[in-house]
Amino acid sequence: MPQPRVIDYEGSKYSTEFWTAAREYEDRAERIALRALLPPRGHRLIEIGAGAGRLGGLYLGYDEIVLMDYARSTLLEARQRWGHDPRFKFVAADVYRWPLADAAFDTVVMVRVMHHLVDVPQALRQISAALKPGGTFVVEFANKRNLKSMLRYALRRQAWSPYAREPFEFATLNFDFHPAWVKERLRDAGFEIRNRRSVSFFRVGVLKRLLGAGALAALDGVLQRPLASLAVSPSQFWQCSRGMRDEG
Repeated sequence: MPQPRVIDYEGSKYSTEFWTAAREYEDRAERIALRALLPPRGHRLIEIGAGAGRLGGLYLGYDEIVLMDYARSTLLEARQRWGHDPRFKFVAADVYRWPLADAAFDTVVMVRVMHHLVDVPQALRQISAALKPGGTFVVEFANKRNLKSMLRYALRRQAWSPYAREPFEFATLNFDFHPAWVKERLRDAGFEIRNRRSVSFFRVGVLKRLLGAGALAALDGVLQRPLASLAVSPSQFWQCSRGMRDEG
């Protein structure tokens, strides 16, 4: 069967042109969420769509760390950043076709990747197979039912409904997801949601300029857990557990 389309960042300058000082707040807020949800230690961890290894410093409690990305050019950047540490391995692959053994990982991390996935169920099946029984999957997804989109829809400045459950492709290979839809797909793949964080409440240019990335991220960190159940921020971080596999 044909494989789903895959977005390709080969040769892009994503790590330097996207992750600029203008997104320091988002970077800090995401790190706060990951530190809260990520098991601090373990044997083997893989990050899917690791890019240039922006988050690699959060994984140093693991014996082996695999950074996987579809674009070889970004993996070369990650290798330049982390190649001095023998615990880091670098794998070029896509999430639909794993080159690695089943049940190989204690922890899987996937941040800023799901919004590029055409076939989320297939990707989640691969991730589920990669995890050991009881392993942890920390996933981030772009939330279509966020405060901004709900307000725009109410004011008729947005045609698509943030309440509709199906994914919305707002640009080629860029999707927003309803939390209820993501929850169903995770459960179909054998995951149980253990913990959640709502992230990036203050993704507004004027607030970044007035208050600064540090103050905004600190406030974001205070709100991430209390407001998680509302799921109204544009970025959702969920910690999931892989159940025991069926025998026979």
